[in-house]
Amino acid sequence: MGFDSFLGNAKALQTIRELLARGRVPGSLLFTGPEGVGKKTLALMLAKALNCERRGPAGDDFCGECERCRKTDEFVASATEDLARRREITDPQKRVEGLVYFDVQLIEPLTRYILIEQVRQLRTTAYSHPFNFPRRVLIVDQAQSIHWQAADLLLKVLEEPPETTTLILVCPNANELRPTIRSRCFALQFAPVDETVIERLLVEERGMGKAELALAVRVANGSIALAKSLDLKAYLEERRPWLTLLDAIARPSGASIGPQQWKNLFDTTKQLAADRSHIETTLKTGSLLLRDLMLVHVGDGSKSVTNIDILPRLKTWSETIGMDGIRKLAEGIEDSYRLQNRNVNQQLTFDSMVAELLSAQARI
Repeated sequence: MGFDSFLGNAKALQTIRELLARGRVPGSLLFTGPEGVGKKTLALMLAKALNCERRGPAGDDFCGECERCRKTDEFVASATEDLARRREITDPQKRVEGLVYFDVQLIEPLTRYILIEQVRQLRTTAYSHPFNFPRRVLIVDQAQSIHWQAADLLLKVLEEPPETTTLILVCPNANELRPTIRSRCFALQFAPVDETVIERLLVEERGMGKAELALAVRVANGSIALAKSLDLKAYLEERRPWLTLLDAIARPSGASIGPQQWKNLFDTTKQLAADRSHIETTLKTGSLLLRDLMLVHVGDGSKSVTNIDILPRLKTWSETIGMDGIRKLAEGIEDSYRLQNRNVNQQLTFDSMVAELLSAQARI
């Protein structure tokens, strides 16, 4: 197994292997980059490599099979289960009762935040000697979610690094962390994974056929995690009402909309807003389409669009709706994003978005 199973971000991987080979892995590391590109995966691999019983003569790999490597997987699985259980607890005090961290520990937000009690336990654990491993590894995923009150505690750990603990912070954007925290970590930047790697994964692991491949690669958008979990059929179904809406909006210049067309439009907006629990996915799908329309409108063509399978329709819509219309639709989706956690009728937001656009185009 070892590092050879890691996909993409070869530069970040090479840096880690060189640090391991020299025995110079810093006590605090910061992995940043887009979601799903291997940050947490490489952090877990590093945890294994730091403790592996059979690292090999170069010292820059792990076996994945020894007791410590297997135990690392068990620790992470237990932590994941514990996090899921605690998120279901509504009582704030009971939610953080009895926190226990293992020699390899995954720490993630329990609410919108990583709570101060979690960071207190991190600090206590960091300064205690590992139970069974040579080195304790604490991985803080979504580190940008650390509550502001807890950030000071974390900073103290970084300022006085424990001798037997490695701390790895994982987040999408380093700028979301305090400068004082960033400056005390060895930073590694991750990038979207190359399309050829995503394509190979989809073919070899997912058995995806050629007809689906081009769209699936674009939807995955350089994310290994998304490529592994992608349900292309569900994506196409999610996209369908948006295509219906764009077909209705992109009418010839000066063409008015009659009562039946209005009914069809409102039936479509009703469909888009039907599942409130699913609204974020719906909005993301719409945002991808509008991004594609903007790219096509400025002449980017097939280079960057996500919905490559409908490129001719995108070109037609972008010409008919125009950049001003595309921007109005994008503003409507942004409004829906802002309102999604409030008790607001999302269909009314969609209806208003469509009506404003058609009014501006003098089709009402």
